[in-house]
Amino acid sequence: MIQANVGGWDKYLRIVIGVVLIGLMALGYIGLWGWIGVVPILSAAFNYCPLYQLIGFSTHH
Repeated sequence: MIQANVGGWDKYLRIVIGVVLIGLMALGYIGLWGWIGVVPILSAAFNYCPLYQLIGFSTHH
């Protein structure tokens, strides 16, 4: 079972970064790599970041 490790300000920051990257790509400012913005949005949606688990960090309360 995956234990939540993303929460609070971190979750909202991930959503903002993801939306900005996808928006910049849609507007033509950055290339197709802007789809990488999906990753922080998904990690916020699932409250889970694999990197956080590797380093033993959590922002989830």
